[in-house]
Amino acid sequence: MAEPLFLTDLVLAFLLAITGGLLGRRAGRRQAQQGEIRRRPLVLYVTAVIVAARLAVAVLLLATSGWPLVTHRLLLGLPVVVLPLVWALVRPSAVAAHTTAMGAWLSFYLLYVPPGPQDLPVAAGASAFLLATTTGASLLLGDRRSRGGRVARLPWLAGIAAAVTATALGSLFLVSESATTDWGGGPERAGHSVHAMGHGHDAGDPPMRSVDELTGPRDGIPDARYTLTAAHGTVRLSSGRRIDALTFNGTSPGPELRVETGQLVEVTLLNKDVTEGVTLHWHGVDVPNAEDGVPGVTQNPVRPGDRHVYRFVPDRTGTYWYHTHRDSERSVERGLFGALIVEDGQQGVQQNVFTHLWPGADDQIGAFGTADSAERRAVQAGRPVVLRLINSSKEPHRILLGGTPFRVTAHDGNPIDEPGELKPGTDLFLAAGGRYDVAFTMPDDVVTLRLDTSEIPNRAGLAFSPDGRAEPAALKRGDLFDRLSYGERTGPKPEGGQGYDRDFDLVLDNGFGFSGGSFTFTDTINGRLSPAVPTLMVREGDRVRMRITARGIIDHPMHLHGHRIRVISRNGEAVTGSTWWTDTLNVAPGESYEIDFTADNPGVWMDHCHNFEHAESGMIMHLAYDDVTTPYHGPAH
Repeated sequence: MAEPLFLTDLVLAFLLAITGGLLGRRAGRRQAQQGEIRRRPLVLYVTAVIVAARLAVAVLLLATSGWPLVTHRLLLGLPVVVLPLVWALVRPSAVAAHTTAMGAWLSFYLLYVPPGPQDLPVAAGASAFLLATTTGASLLLGDRRSRGGRVARLPWLAGIAAAVTATALGSLFLVSESATTDWGGGPERAGHSVHAMGHGHDAGDPPMRSVDELTGPRDGIPDARYTLTAAHGTVRLSSGRRIDALTFNGTSPGPELRVETGQLVEVTLLNKDVTEGVTLHWHGVDVPNAEDGVPGVTQNPVRPGDRHVYRFVPDRTGTYWYHTHRDSERSVERGLFGALIVEDGQQGVQQNVFTHLWPGADDQIGAFGTADSAERRAVQAGRPVVLRLINSSKEPHRILLGGTPFRVTAHDGNPIDEPGELKPGTDLFLAAGGRYDVAFTMPDDVVTLRLDTSEIPNRAGLAFSPDGRAEPAALKRGDLFDRLSYGERTGPKPEGGQGYDRDFDLVLDNGFGFSGGSFTFTDTINGRLSPAVPTLMVREGDRVRMRITARGIIDHPMHLHGHRIRVISRNGEAVTGSTWWTDTLNVAPGESYEIDFTADNPGVWMDHCHNFEHAESGMIMHLAYDDVTTPYHGPAH
């Protein structure tokens, strides 16, 4: 419900700016011709109707998910236009009309360049100053008339100039923030700038450590050893289409890495000819910080002809995946990813199913791995089947499964206690970067897996049948699986709920700002773009709580490296099913989540939207331990 309300509010704010401009222009003409306005113009009533509509939208948003969705709307965006508008309606005058026009433009600006929670006092002061300036200019110049009316129009023109100036100054502020913030090592240690959120390193605290010291075991013979070579290559899809791809060991998805908990895993990354550089990030595995594979934070990118060795010991079973973290928006899409399975004891037929969007000539190509057309597989009736669904693309996917009841046995590698049987036709919403393990017993008939075509046009379909000849069935959308109440908690309630050491509030939004050297519509965290987003500072052992709210118009799959998180509630409704552990939380428009975790893995960790396009444009922040520094600098994506 929230997304259409957000879109409606954007349109109403735009219309309000237009009517406000017309109101100010009319006031200037009237003042030039006959002095003060003596009648209420129609455009004034139109402005009032639009303001009333925006107020109704704000109230509905408040009703859907609470106060964080409407903070800047009700505290700033509406007052700056409502107060002058009431003045203009009660006692029409050129001064009131000019001030109303300026308020309309300010309201438009505050929605399209939304301030973060920490910026509300500054934004309120700037708005009050601009309204006072417009009112003062109108009062001072209002009685000076000329035949052409140029002097009389000055207050309205001054209001527009003030709005443009505010926009320019705000943009310059964002640029200067981005240019001066240093979250890396060197002179200004990670997070220890004016933009850090939390405590710093105090005298008497443990000595500083470098990311380079936080490695996996350096000694010992590895139990599992792999070599992955990144190179340019061609991937052939099942339809016959060829993709100019990037591959690991000549294939994409890359080789499955299958290991066990407690094993020492060693992976050597070689870069043959990928000029952008390559790294390996172990998505969902809480490796030591130096093994995390984030260029500019935990290592330098591996250049052509170079190598890098990763060593770590996985401590949890489940479905995970690996991908490059260098130039992720393009390199992962083109093929630098693969499955990492930590043996979990599940029996029967197992199949990794990547939901992926390949780059096409005109549009993206939806596929299950490399299968962008109908695929068939023979499975004997009565055998257990486990599908490991992994979303390796930047968009969330709605997955349709028909022909059999099934269970969701794990989410992001975390087992679900007492998973109940879901009826055939229940749809799964899989976040970008997220994973579901789906289990069922093979029936005598066909079981079909499809990607929803209503949002991503595609022909991908996977059919399981006893003889392997059946075509994938046509499936319609069904009810959506809800993780909030699924399963039952069989063990003790996890620690938390009281006594947190750190509390953070993150507001995800859309708005105009500077990204990649240009002024564009982008995605922000607390009104900022990386590297101006404050670093979250913690101490080892801290219990940390976050509230994450999306008040924009786009889904944001938020991924914290190095830690798994526990979801406490969604939109104020507590989790009632099996404990919801995750590493990639999709926060949809209008949703607000409360999560917690324990800071038990020292380092400087990336926390970002796993829609790589959003991350590249600046939707990145960092979680840094107060005694850890990094010597690496540079773009992390």
